[in-house]
Amino acid sequence: MSFTVLAIDTATEVASVALYDGKKGPWAESTWHTSMNHTVELMPTIVLMLERQGITVEQLDGLAVALGPGSFTGLRIGLSVAKGLCLSLGIPIVGIPTLDIVAYAHYGQGLPICAIIQAGRGRICVAFYERLGADWQRLTDYHLATVEELSAQVEVPTVFCGEIEASLSEALQARMGGRAVIASSASSVRRAGYLAELGWQRLQSGERDDLTTLEPLYLHHSSISD
Repeated sequence: MSFTVLAIDTATEVASVALYDGKKGPWAESTWHTSMNHTVELMPTIVLMLERQGITVEQLDGLAVALGPGSFTGLRIGLSVAKGLCLSLGIPIVGIPTLDIVAYAHYGQGLPICAIIQAGRGRICVAFYERLGADWQRLTDYHLATVEELSAQVEVPTVFCGEIEASLSEALQARMGGRAVIASSASSVRRAGYLAELGWQRLQSGERDDLTTLEPLYLHHSSISD
């Protein structure tokens, strides 16, 4: 029996939604640069995606939402829509940290991973991950850092992925040389298909988050770009 999950990610200016089930995997996805227009773009995108697949919201079995870190406004909008749908449909919800979504796209690599989201004011949101047998694990807390602070944390070749502009890529490589393996721009786009798969796995294992207490994850949110 299929179990269909809707995934919603509005954590930053790159927004993404996806549909996922155990048989088809991620069978519909839309990812776009929103310029912080989440309020007017999110629901029409979800409705269009469902219509194209010929299903209604009543056929959804669960929902996964990006929790942050990220934009204060973007996270609030995504979580509000996700909670509203779950409340009206009576379906479970799971929240997935944004940096976990970034790292998950690269977990098949043998190197440690540093997932990055821009935080503004010369700082970035980061977390480190590594393979553990057939699985992967987060090594650090989600935290704010500068390039200088990152360079002090990295002792071995590490894959840097996520929101990495050309200037940041140059700074990382200037500081760390061969220790900084920069993922390609295309592979670093944060796609809701990965969020959906992570959410589906949690829901299938019986995990559920409390709809009333689930909140965005902020890191010194006054410093996170809006």
